[in-house]
Formats: sequence, structure tokens, C-alpha cells
Amino acid sequence: MSVLHTLARAEAVAAGRAVPAATVLHRRLSARPLVLVLLTTAGEAGAPLGALAGTDRDAPELLVVPQPLDRDLRFGFFAGLAGIVLPLLDACAERTETEPATRNREETELCADALQIVVPNAATVDYLRLVGRSTRFLRTAEDPDAPYPVPAPLPLLGRWLTHYAERARTPGSSLLVAMTDLLSRHWTTGQSALEDQHLGSLLGWIDPPPGLDGAAAAARAETGRTPDGLLVSPPAGPATDPRFDNRVLAPALTRYDAARAAGSGVAAAEAAVRRLVASQLRPVWDDVWHGLDLLRALPEGAHVEERWKRDRWSFTGHRDRVVAGEPPQPRRDDAIAAAQKLAGRETAQARLAAQEALDDPLALAARRLAGEAFTGVVRDVEMAFSDGRRPMPRPLVTLDTGDLPQAEPGARVYRAVPEARSAQPADLVSVEAAPGAPGVPDAADAAVNGCRITVRLTGGMGNGKAPREGSVPAPGDRVTFTLFEHDPRGGPALPDQEATPWTHGGPPGALAVPDAPDPVTAEDHL
Repeated sequence: MSVLHTLARAEAVAAGRAVPAATVLHRRLSARPLVLVLLTTAGEAGAPLGALAGTDRDAPELLVVPQPLDRDLRFGFFAGLAGIVLPLLDACAERTETEPATRNREETELCADALQIVVPNAATVDYLRLVGRSTRFLRTAEDPDAPYPVPAPLPLLGRWLTHYAERARTPGSSLLVAMTDLLSRHWTTGQSALEDQHLGSLLGWIDPPPGLDGAAAAARAETGRTPDGLLVSPPAGPATDPRFDNRVLAPALTRYDAARAAGSGVAAAEAAVRRLVASQLRPVWDDVWHGLDLLRALPEGAHVEERWKRDRWSFTGHRDRVVAGEPPQPRRDDAIAAAQKLAGRETAQARLAAQEALDDPLALAARRLAGEAFTGVVRDVEMAFSDGRRPMPRPLVTLDTGDLPQAEPGARVYRAVPEARSAQPADLVSVEAAPGAPGVPDAADAAVNGCRITVRLTGGMGNGKAPREGSVPAPGDRVTFTLFEHDPRGGPALPDQEATPWTHGGPPGALAVPDAPDPVTAEDHL
């Protein structure tokens, strides 16, 4: 937790409501996301109880399992969920656009959009990952050897849910997002990060109802109960309230079992279970849409569209694998696939941190306070040139700033230039105390008296003898330099399968099929 984050929490406590943690929206919000609120049965891992799903806030579809221990009812629930999700996926998969050829890629077809799934919290993301893992290998009635066939759409639903859950682990991805993570990224509350995982409590701090401050609204959401003893703001799933389970749900399930055994009154008993489950799902459904309204009031960050395009590439790639008839994702990644995923996520995390700082002054302030960036006003620009047969412009830019970069002279720094394809590199030449300030500057001196920093621009000015117009700041301009790259690159490429050490699953000879067993002889039979 950074110093600014701690300060923001203190300010939220003093103000009685959440304070902004961002000035722009750092994640993509689809015009028609699929909102999915799930409940599971206590004591039975992975057993669904009910769900509200849909793209229309006023007309959600309710799915309920009146007896979660019944295998057929559970798979019927997942088949109903597949009937909602798969048509939306197909609609996005059919709308495509053409990506022009580049030096490293031929002309390619790319999905014009991708389905975004919004769930209440991170626990629901984990549950969807569990559902995907448990359904993508199931066999359907189309397989004559399947002992317990399931409805046909289930394995396909499992493959898509697995892909979405895996993609959710990539920093900055917006395919599958948790509302609590979205809200806590853009607002800072006066409670702990664990308490922020309660959607009702989080919304109580961000948008408290009239007459209540954030702390009181959060306490009401966490512990407030109706006259019948049920929570005012039920858990945002997938877990349920234990008092609801014991006092209300368990008797209703018992009555449903009795009606099935008697062969009469089943419809009424099932309708009673549906009403109870809907009473727990609807408040959470409304909270998710309330959170979407709050987030849509923020302008979208400049780099959000770029990250969403990466999500669309991911969506298109999985669509192509499904259409090509490739097998489902393996239960466990091999060493090479795991290393590739880890490297990709590390690069995505570095890219996300850099892009959020470039898009958002609040995010940049944290990097400036940590000495990873500095912002100042240009005082002087001295034209200089490199040595060699073809001198190139290497101007010296001096600026006054209240920041103190944590770097030695010679370090590489970067500046974002409008309409440039990449950041402009520069070398840090000197960091001096402001005129009249004694001694070498430290963080306290820099904040009070300021620093004078000189950098040497080393690129981004064109190939001519004179710098390209607009590539060199002028005196009086306010500029920002960062010590981190704006487009981080991944590490070295991983070796091919043939060059992989045996300790990491290779070479192929180590994975060869073992020798065939000895042939059967007469002595093998009694």
C-alpha cells in the first residue's frame, strides 16, 4: 500500500465517504455487458443454487436449482446458463473486421467486439473457473460410450468459462471483471481491502444513501437485517448467508423433497424456492448495475482501447480453436505453457502500471512520490549534437521540479510525445538543488525548494540534422519524464520443445511412449 493510498483512506474516514482513486476509467465497459450473479449451496463444493443473468437490467433471467444435490437438476441449471451465454458469444464471434497486414503478420480476421461478463466479486470469478474446469471434459449424449451424458452445450460452456477465467488473471483485461475490483480501483474507502470485497459495503462508502455517511452505510450493508432476520444487503455471492440457509432455505428444500416424494405439489414447492433465491439475488443484481452507472460517469482512459483490442485478439483466438475442433484446455499446464503465461502476465502488469500512470494524474502522482517520475517546467533548452561522422541532435533540456528522481546520472528516462508511436528516450545528466538551496537535494528539500534537472534527448526527433517540429519541448512547457518504459517488452524467448531441459518436460525423447508390455502367453491364464 502506497503512502498516497494510506492518505486517501484517512481522508475517506475524515470525510465520511470514499474519495476518488482515479480521474479516468481504467477498464473497458461494454455497452451491453452480461451481468451474472450466482449463488452456491453451502457445504457442497460447486453445487449451484441460483443465478440472475442477462444484458437488460430490468429483465434478468432467473435460474434456480430447487434441489442442489440432484445431479440432473444441477446440469439442467448449467444447460440453462449455456442457453444464455453461448448465443451472446456466438453473436460476438460472427461480427468481424479485417486487420491489415503488417511486417510481421498477414491480413487477419479479428472479432469486432467481445462479450464482457461482469460479476459481483472476485469469489464469483473463482467459481466460474471451477465451473469451467468441471464441465469442459464432460461427455454428452452424442458419445455412445458416455455412462452419464450431460446436455450438449455444457462442455462448450466450460471451455469458454475456462478461457474467460484464465484471461481474468491477465492484468488490465476486461473480458471478465469483478465489480468490487472495478470500484475499489477507482475509489478509496475508509475500510480494509477485505471489507471492500463486500459489494454492498463498498457502495455504501462510494454512494451512501441520504442521512448516512460511508461508515454507517457500510455497517448497515454488512450487518443490517430485516424484521424476518434476513440481511438487508445479502452477500454478493457465490456464498449465501448462513441464517438464510438455516431458517429459510433448508425448510423450503425439505418441503420440495417431500412434494417430489409424494408426487404432488411439486410446482408450488419449486416456486417457493425460486422466490427465496430471487430475494437474495435481486439486491446484488441491482448493486452491480448501480456500480456500472457510477463507473460510466468517468471518462475512459487513453490506453483502455488498446488493452480491449488485446482482449478481442484473445477472444478471436479461442473462437478459432473451438471452430478448428481442438481439444479442451488441459487440466494442468505443462512447464512451457505455464512459463509463457507467467511471462505474459508479468509483461501485462508492467504495461498496465505504465499506461495507468500516463492516463491518470493520480496514478502518476504515486509514481512521482516514489521517485519513478518527475514533472516540471522547462527552463532552458541548449542545442547539442552527437559525436561522429553524422552529428545528430542531442539537445539538453533543463527543468525545475519539486520531484526527486531515484536514479543516478546516466539513467534512461522517457517522455510521452503526442502522436508519437513510442516514448521519447533521454539520459539523465544531472540532478541539482534549486538555486539558493544548500547542499545535495533530498526528498524533503525537493518538495520545499525544488530541484533543477537536466536531461539529454537521445531519440524521437527524426533523422534530420534539425529536430522534427514538436519533438523538443520549449521553455515554459510543462513536461513529464518517467524512469519506467511506456511499453515494456517481455523477456527472452523460451526455448523450443526440443531444447527444453528434461527437468521441464523435454526433450521429446523423455516423453516418448514406453516400451510395449510383454506379449500375453498361456501361463498368464489360470
